[in-house]
Amino acid sequence: MVATVVGQWERERPDLTEALWPVEVLARIQRMNRTIDKYLKAFTTEHGLEVGEFDVLLSLRRSGPPYALTAGALLPGAMVTSGAITNRIDRLEAKGLVERVRDEADRRSVRIRLTEEGHALADSVMEDHLDHYARLLAPLDRAQCETLAGALRTLLLAHGDTLGPATAS
Repeated sequence: MVATVVGQWERERPDLTEALWPVEVLARIQRMNRTIDKYLKAFTTEHGLEVGEFDVLLSLRRSGPPYALTAGALLPGAMVTSGAITNRIDRLEAKGLVERVRDEADRRSVRIRLTEEGHALADSVMEDHLDHYARLLAPLDRAQCETLAGALRTLLLAHGDTLGPATAS
């Protein structure tokens, strides 16, 4: 599809041929993003979750014991508003996957903690998720994946990715 679009522009505006190279990359990234989004929506639905809930669940699981973070700590990685995080937490709490607990050190602070059920679900869906992601990348070998990851990391950081070099992978 991208090659067709580029070819059409080259035919209609040959003067733009040399300037079309970004379309070759960025249009494919956009199309791949739609493919990944479609996969994630179907995958999370299959596990009784929404994509945003899945993100919160896995963020808590990878945070390590006691698998609890403040809502504010969940914000940077989620790239959504505090209201959206609150809604996600509310839905996960209603499903019995997280609970709100007062911070022992500061009773004014509330932490969102995985329940045993949430912990177990996070572990099982993460394994399935990695299998599905590996299948999405199966046409590439490991070296190609590493090159692509490095190039995308460079682009993200150059354009203000807020996660920074240590976590932008």
